[in-house]
Amino acid sequence: MPQLSVIVYGSNAQGHLTELLDSLESHPLTDAEVIVAAVGAWARETAEAHAPETIVVPLPDGTGDAEARAAGAARASGRWLHFVHAEDGLPAGAPRLIAERTTELDAASTAADTPVDVLLFDHVTTTWQTAARPSRDGRHLAAVGRAALPLDEAADLVRLTPLLGNRALRATFWQAHEEQLNTDDEPRAAHTALLLAGRVACLNQPAYEHRVLRPESQPPRAPEDRLRLIDHYESLLALTKDRRAPRTVLYDLMVRDLVRTFAREDLPDPVAREFFRRASLAAVRWRPEGHRRPAGLEGVRHGLLEEGAYTKYRAFQAANRTRRAARKAVRTRKRRMGAKVRDHQYQRALSRPVDPHLAVFAAYWERGVSCNPAAIAAKLAELAPHIHPVWVVNKENAALLPPGTDHVVPGTRRYWETLATAKYLTNNVNFPNAVVKRPDAIHLQTHHGTPLKRMGLDQMDHPAAAKGLDFAALLARIDKWDYSISANSHSTRMWQRAYPSRYTSLDYGYPRNDVFYTATAADVRAARDRLGIPPGKTAVLYAPTHRDYEAGFTPRLDLAALADRLGENTVLLVRAHYFYGGAASPLTGLRRSGRIIDVSSYDPVEELCLAADALVTDYSSIMFDYANLDRPIVIYADDWETYRTTRGVYFDLMTDHPGQVARTQEELAEIFVSGAWRDDSAAKARAAFRRRFCEYDDGRAAERVVRRVFLDEPEDALPPVLPLEDRTPAPTPEEATA
Repeated sequence: MPQLSVIVYGSNAQGHLTELLDSLESHPLTDAEVIVAAVGAWARETAEAHAPETIVVPLPDGTGDAEARAAGAARASGRWLHFVHAEDGLPAGAPRLIAERTTELDAASTAADTPVDVLLFDHVTTTWQTAARPSRDGRHLAAVGRAALPLDEAADLVRLTPLLGNRALRATFWQAHEEQLNTDDEPRAAHTALLLAGRVACLNQPAYEHRVLRPESQPPRAPEDRLRLIDHYESLLALTKDRRAPRTVLYDLMVRDLVRTFAREDLPDPVAREFFRRASLAAVRWRPEGHRRPAGLEGVRHGLLEEGAYTKYRAFQAANRTRRAARKAVRTRKRRMGAKVRDHQYQRALSRPVDPHLAVFAAYWERGVSCNPAAIAAKLAELAPHIHPVWVVNKENAALLPPGTDHVVPGTRRYWETLATAKYLTNNVNFPNAVVKRPDAIHLQTHHGTPLKRMGLDQMDHPAAAKGLDFAALLARIDKWDYSISANSHSTRMWQRAYPSRYTSLDYGYPRNDVFYTATAADVRAARDRLGIPPGKTAVLYAPTHRDYEAGFTPRLDLAALADRLGENTVLLVRAHYFYGGAASPLTGLRRSGRIIDVSSYDPVEELCLAADALVTDYSSIMFDYANLDRPIVIYADDWETYRTTRGVYFDLMTDHPGQVARTQEELAEIFVSGAWRDDSAAKARAAFRRRFCEYDDGRAAERVVRRVFLDEPEDALPPVLPLEDRTPAPTPEEATA
């Protein structure tokens, strides 16, 4: 019996079934089967042309979605079912993710448990205009984490996009409720599955691609079809008897959708009146006891709907449109006036001479003094004290600056005057589009990592990661660069590809990594003392990266279980925010004992690296920096296929890794328990990785940058890069206490 049955159903709409089956064929499934309930000859021929192990269930043209799902499910033998419409898609590795998560849920349940009937996961949306746009569901999935709960304890999950494709159903659950679950109204079926489930669980990763076809390519809907929305919600609310939390959420969704449909759809007046009348009755009939309307205009809309005040509502709509137009006009005038004042001040400042002794620094979108700009500024104070540094820092972080740091807040008069007159502008991202590149000013781009994931123009093929990036504006910003710092020849090539312009590449190493060669044993001990790491303990730094396709953050590891496996002598330094809370959390005792230390807000990150005996990460660029220390690195890549497909990568980390690779939590724990994290094979992989990616980092990168850029010294006068074999990294924690 396979763990998962992927049931593809529907006709070969606009040829999308071919794409779907091609993607499944290119990523062979383990512990899963594919069944195609093919509607019509085209769909049958397409399915039969693919992998021979695919089960094809031919159905005549005109077969509805519900009938097609039923036919596919009847042939399924998996423990779990995933219904995938033929016009939709699956991200690479999605069936594997679903099969592994459901296997985990099955293994964790006991005979006494109420079974998990529905697994919910994230999705991306592709339209005829955009590709793989992240959903808004991630924050709800992230809030639940990996717990298996009754819906009454996680009622916000009712707010997830109602698709059958973003949830997997236990086969026995489907069989028990097929009559209620299997309807041609897919949103109703999706909601019904949640409401009938004993328990639900989540996977905060996209495992479905919902494709929205252009409305003009679809048969038109009659105005009267909008009335079915009311029936849809009333049938669902009937399932929420004595379930206050799901009923309240579902009621709020109903009123919101009914109001929006009425307000936004251009319905003929007779249909609009009937819709409003029936919607009003439903709003009154199903209102939960003690329910409070939302505040503001939304509350007024709800009140008018409940009153059945059709004429008043139309008058309210007209007045509101007039009010919005007037406010928009006022905002536009204010914005234009403010822009004129700012532009005037900036233009006046641009007419002044450039100050050769003024340097502007910024990092991470004005967050503070950090990264490569901070290391350069520190070396500048040592080698060129006649150049005055000014940091650009947002208002929220200004209070956190080191004492005596001269700074400007974005948007202020001094901010624009400083940017206009500074000789040197250094940033690890980009300055705003409005900043003018003066001919005698120097713009230094430091970057903030070695690229594994695709960057710049290379994101054009990965719109989920680009998120609407204005590539023309990006090119205009790149053209202002005079210098681009690189840590290795891989980065140099990728920057030139992703950011094509005429800047000079400074192959000097990353200044922020100098500390990995200049730190002493006392520095290492001090870093561990500040973090509260007891002497003799092994500190493992866990630093996962951000997923562009996730709206929130969900722990990818069960930290309590991992800490138990690693034992009393291991401390986990966790560089991420976790949704563990309350006195009952299994992490509470571990935090109190010092076996787990939350370092999410700890800066600088270089100190964390110095304090750690080993690093666990996924695809974060911290691996390239940490490799300078020549200490063990373990890659935890549970979603590599999804990440590689949605974000795009420059090389295969599964092949060119810096030590050991784990694909599951059990593999990760075993790597540490067995000692493989620091065995000969790990050391060999790390050595190859260091040769490739620590090419220019030798402890003198900041000096080379200051001498070349700020003091205008020639290349041949700069300190040469030491060969890798001649460098001595900072002492390990073990060496520092010897």
